[in-house]
Amino acid sequence: MSRAMLRQILDYSHRADPYPLYEELRRTPVFHDEDGPYVVSTYYEIRSLLHDPRISSDPRNLTQPSSDPLAQEDGGDSALPPVFLKLDPPDHDRLRAITNRPFGPPHSPRKVHDMRGELGGIVSGLIEGIVDAGSPERIDLVDQFSYPFPVTVICRLLGVPPEDELRFHGWADTIAAGLDPDPDADPTERPKAAADAQMELGMYLAGLIGERRKEPGEDMLSQLAAATDDPDGSMSALEAISTAALLLIAGHETTVNLITNGMLTLLRHPEVLRRLREDPQLSVPIVEELLRYEPPVQLLPRRSTIDDIEVAGVNIPKGATVSLILASGNRDPKRFENPDRFDPDRGDIQHLGLGSGIHSCFGAPLARLEAQLALGELARRLENPRLLEDPPPYRRNAVLRGPRHLPIACDGIRP
Repeated sequence: MSRAMLRQILDYSHRADPYPLYEELRRTPVFHDEDGPYVVSTYYEIRSLLHDPRISSDPRNLTQPSSDPLAQEDGGDSALPPVFLKLDPPDHDRLRAITNRPFGPPHSPRKVHDMRGELGGIVSGLIEGIVDAGSPERIDLVDQFSYPFPVTVICRLLGVPPEDELRFHGWADTIAAGLDPDPDADPTERPKAAADAQMELGMYLAGLIGERRKEPGEDMLSQLAAATDDPDGSMSALEAISTAALLLIAGHETTVNLITNGMLTLLRHPEVLRRLREDPQLSVPIVEELLRYEPPVQLLPRRSTIDDIEVAGVNIPKGATVSLILASGNRDPKRFENPDRFDPDRGDIQHLGLGSGIHSCFGAPLARLEAQLALGELARRLENPRLLEDPPPYRRNAVLRGPRHLPIACDGIRP
């Protein structure tokens, strides 16, 4: 195998089905070519490294020169301080713990559970919007449902005024577009637009956090504002802005792909879609199997070693670049029987779809609930849904993989 394999993973022509490439990649569990990254593609090795304190998420620890074709998909840098996804302990632990206070246990154990009714209302409203559009013969599930749903949810969670939600939609769209390489566009145009959107978003969030400091509410921005006033200086003002921006982008992009990949998979497996329509409780194992079978985050690039490590008989030196191919690990036959089969009845689905270890997906409980409600309600209300394009057009980004549009049709929409 050669670096050509990594180039193929990034090649847009393989975006609809990268899994044969991953199968070939797994023949060399730890692949390294000249000055490129160390690419790890097998389940047990990936899981071990996700829990290994010698693997750093902080790009400042990349001390060895590396020509990493996967790094271009990582979104680049921001003018704001690094988010906790790109930090190591103790800063990672400090910021993540503060951010978690209004979001989940132990401080807010019922936060996500208590959002179920509100989330269901947003789902119903979006489906009613499809009815109002009057075109069940052609629905773009991304534009009309799976894109606006999670961004609306994160706006409510943060405490963004309803009248400003459309502005958030615009910023999220522009920043997300900046993550997708486009060979036909000016190479500076999209990154500049994304950087401008990040700056506008940061300034807007700074204003909201300032308002919440004066008049706090029950939302997450109020909690972040309060953290900046702690006498121990637990979170700086810039860290609060950076964290809020992370919640918008990371909490939105992955869920869009999870819902869209999920509906595409269900339409390709009509017997499972029928079972979900008859039994809404099946949404729980379906979403777990989707996170294994079609994970929204395919790989984690730009990790680094802060000490020499031996993995599968390969010595990875200190300061080297490491890329973890999560989606390949999820299809590893040494871990999962018949890994290329979509099977929600597996029972034991200990996937890597939400990561693992200290950097496991922060918003996993919310993302799971959003996907369960979305797919369950779409299965119940769409009459005879069917794909209009298979494969659909995909986003160009190889890290955050999902259809850019999902054209479907149905005979009608149930009340």
